[in-house]
Amino acid sequence: MSTNSGATKPFRILGIQQIAIGGPDKQRLKALWVDMLGLTVKSTFVSERENVDEDICALGRGPAAVEVDLMQPLDPDRKPAVHTTPLNHVGLWVDDLPKAVEWMTAQGVRFAPGGIRKGAAGHDICFIHPKPSDEFPLAGEGVLIELVQAPPEVVAALG
Repeated sequence: MSTNSGATKPFRILGIQQIAIGGPDKQRLKALWVDMLGLTVKSTFVSERENVDEDICALGRGPAAVEVDLMQPLDPDRKPAVHTTPLNHVGLWVDDLPKAVEWMTAQGVRFAPGGIRKGAAGHDICFIHPKPSDEFPLAGEGVLIELVQAPPEVVAALG
């Protein structure tokens, strides 16, 4: 497969924005990540549509802090099954999300349904699909990847 990797990208990936960890019981996840490792719970997010009850935790401070989401399903028998892949997804800061999505789509990257939308932390997000298709042969090779629009302070700190 040939990609246009030499083409000038109209965006930059700045760093890791988050990792999302799923399990059947987020209290067990919190026992390790919050009680033992010392992360701070910043907020919670519950979504029927996304079948998730999550605690949004912080690792580090300031614009370089990494969000660690501890997720459990609202209904373990429904999709998406946020608990069946323990490392649910990795989020990457991007300096220009719309340009990134447009350019990567033209290069054959498969995105998950839903397009660009507001994420749990309030930033615009979208997801690179974990599996390729005939039409879009580039994907996460088993890993769901979230692209997150970096706010100005993150662009300034990490750009």
